[in-house]
Amino acid sequence: MTLTPASLYASPNALAPYYSAFRVEERLLLTGHSHQAWPDVGFEGQKRAWIDAAELVDAKWDRALEKWDRVARGYAALLADRDGHVTLASNTHELAVRFLSALPLAERPRIVTTDAEFHSIRRQVDRLAEESWAEVVKVPGYPASEAAERVARAVDDRTACVLVSAVFYERSHIVPGLERIAEACARHGAELLVDAYHALGAMPFRLAEHGLEGAYVVGGGYKYLQLGEGNCFLRTPPECTLRPLITGWFSEFGELADARVPGELRYGSRSARFMGSTFDPTSQYRAAAVLDFFDQRRLTPELLREVSRHQVGLLVDTFQGLELDPALVRLDDGVGPEGRGGFLALTAPGAGALCQALAERGVRTDHRGSVLRFGPAPYLSDAQLVAAMEALADAVGSGAASGSA
Repeated sequence: MTLTPASLYASPNALAPYYSAFRVEERLLLTGHSHQAWPDVGFEGQKRAWIDAAELVDAKWDRALEKWDRVARGYAALLADRDGHVTLASNTHELAVRFLSALPLAERPRIVTTDAEFHSIRRQVDRLAEESWAEVVKVPGYPASEAAERVARAVDDRTACVLVSAVFYERSHIVPGLERIAEACARHGAELLVDAYHALGAMPFRLAEHGLEGAYVVGGGYKYLQLGEGNCFLRTPPECTLRPLITGWFSEFGELADARVPGELRYGSRSARFMGSTFDPTSQYRAAAVLDFFDQRRLTPELLREVSRHQVGLLVDTFQGLELDPALVRLDDGVGPEGRGGFLALTAPGAGALCQALAERGVRTDHRGSVLRFGPAPYLSDAQLVAAMEALADAVGSGAASGSA
C-alpha cells in the first residue's frame, strides 16, 4: 500500500490502523511534538529483545549491537551524513555532558547559547556558570529568524563552544541561517553543537544544506520519529579528536583485549569515542523495528514535512476561523508557515487551565507556561484536527481560559 498525503488527510487515515495499541483512530492525541504514538511493530521489537535475551543470554549482545548499528545508520541517513559518526545513548543530556566535558574550558572558558534552549542544555550550562566552570553568554532566541546572526556575533576567540537548536522546543520556531554560526565557529576555533531534536522527523535536515558538516549534532526519536524513550544520539564530525572527561568503559570496548600501556587512557575510534557504559538494548530493538516500518511505508522526511505543514496549517486556519478573543488565546506574531516546525504554539495566559479543559474534552495537548501546544502527527485525519480545535473553542467559551497557567 502506497501512502499519499491525501490518504493521510482522509477519514479514516490510511496510516492509523498500524497504531492500534495507541488507538489513534479513537483519540485526539495532539501531543505529537512530545510523545507520538508508536506503531504496533515497536511492540514486536520489544518482545524480540526479551526473546533474544532468553535464548542467547550473554550472547545477546551481538544481536543487540546489530540493532544499535541499525538505529545509528537511521540517524545518519536522516542527516544525510556519510562521513560523521553516530553514538547512541538514553538521552541527549548524557551526550551533551560528555561533549561539554571534552572542551578546553580552562583555556577557552566561554560558552555561547540562547535563552530558548531545551532544559537538558539550559540547566547544565547554568550550573557550570554557578560554579564558575564556564562563562555562559545567552543571546535572545526570539525572534528565531534573527537568532543565528545574534549567536554568530557573540562568538570570539575565548569561545569553547556554541550550543543552539535547529528548532526551538517551546514554540516550534525554525532557526534559519545555522551556516552563519558554523562559519563563525570555524573562524574562531570554537566547536558547534546543534540540537536537532525538533527537526528530525518533522522536516528534512541535511547537514550539508546547513553548512554543518563540521558540527556536533544531538537529537532523538522520542518525538516525531516514534521510536520511544532511550533512543538519542550524538553525531560527531569525522575529524573529531576530543577526549571527554566523562567517559564510560564502552569507549575502549574494542581495545579491552589489547595489552595495556601504564598511564595511557585509550578512546575508541569513530562512534566509540563518546560512548558510555552498559545499556538496556530494548530501546534499540523497538527503534530498529520502527525505522524499518518508516522505510517500508516510505515515510520520508519530505513526505512527513508536507503532511506536517498541511496539518499545522489546518490547525491555524481552523483557529483563525473561530475568532476567539486574542486576550485569552492567540497565534504567535510574525511567524508564517515556513517558520513553523512540527507543532502549533498558541499564547494563552491560562494555558494550563485550557490544557486541562481540553483533556476533559478528550483532546491531549500540553503547555509550557503561557504556551499551549498542539502537536499533530501523520496518523491523524483532518477531521480529528478540526475537532480538536473546535474543542478549544468550547473550552474557551466555558470560561476555562480565565484560569491560571
